[in-house]
Amino acid sequence: MKLWKRVVGAIKDKNSIVVVYVSGRNSFRNSDLEAAIIKATSHDEYHIDKRNVRVVFSWIRASPVSLGPIIWALSRRMEKTRSWVVAIKGLMLMHGVFHCNVPVVRMIQRLPFDLSTFSDGHSKPSKSWGFNSIIREYFAFLDQKAAISFEQDNGKNNSREGDEQLLRLQKWQSLLDLLLQIKPRAENMKVRLILEAMDCVIIEIFDVYGIICSEIAKVSLRIYSISKHEAPLALKVLKKATKQGEELSLFFEFCKEYGVQNACEFPTVTRIPEQDLEELKSIINGVSVSDKGLMNNNECFMEMATVLEEDTKGSLKTIITDKWVVFDEENISSNEQQYGLCNEIKTVAAGGDAAEDVPTNSCTR
Repeated sequence: MKLWKRVVGAIKDKNSIVVVYVSGRNSFRNSDLEAAIIKATSHDEYHIDKRNVRVVFSWIRASPVSLGPIIWALSRRMEKTRSWVVAIKGLMLMHGVFHCNVPVVRMIQRLPFDLSTFSDGHSKPSKSWGFNSIIREYFAFLDQKAAISFEQDNGKNNSREGDEQLLRLQKWQSLLDLLLQIKPRAENMKVRLILEAMDCVIIEIFDVYGIICSEIAKVSLRIYSISKHEAPLALKVLKKATKQGEELSLFFEFCKEYGVQNACEFPTVTRIPEQDLEELKSIINGVSVSDKGLMNNNECFMEMATVLEEDTKGSLKTIITDKWVVFDEENISSNEQQYGLCNEIKTVAAGGDAAEDVPTNSCTR
């Protein structure tokens, strides 16, 4: 039965490519790009076409105007599919697009397609519910990531500087909440493609949690000049950080037991001491307190944020420090390349490129 499904899927992909080339080009379509997207999001759950993934990313960096046709073609494919394989590959591809270091990408306000109610149409509900769930959760995260990134890069905020910082931090914490919801919940999901998607999620968690730690350090630095108006929100943010630290540990333990490669090494999360929360409560109540505990805690967060910031410069080699896990792109071992798509995402985030994959013909304007 699985062999039959693979054959049918391959036929569908080939037919889609034929239709693309028969349709030809116009002001908003590029046959080569559409074919690359179809190959990168094929029905084959055992194979990831890394070359065509790189082609899509390279095309965006080489010709930012091509983002429009790429988004159009990917959206069209996502809206038509009822295959969890095609859907998860499409989400991972979109995830990589968001990491392209091109200004036009930051203008994407929301995901251009909707998988919030996705349901696989090729398997029984008893077998597909876990895949449906992870696709909906992955979609929810990416949709919110697009909204937050657009707002922070392009939006205007009339709030006071302190309020704005705390509100920004809250939004990153909400994004981490969505990331922690993405997980395989069924035993039949222990397949290469799902583990690959989870590797992408783990990398994103490092990035988002690094931003959160950096923002918390900034809040701690000005904690004794904080206004009484801001103090309740600051306390709420610090309590949330404590809770998320615990949830993060549980999430990584779950992923490690499930077999997610990037979750295999996970150090202790630095938590906010209870005494610091009590001191902040005292500030809200107008009581003068010692700043020693908060300053010590701030040093911990500054160290963690510094280490996590290095993560954005590398890829998938894990280097264990006493604070966190960072990645070094230059020394990726052969074992760590057994899953390929999240490597491509991180390479794009670092500004890497595969020159041989850059198309020679730019997208038709």
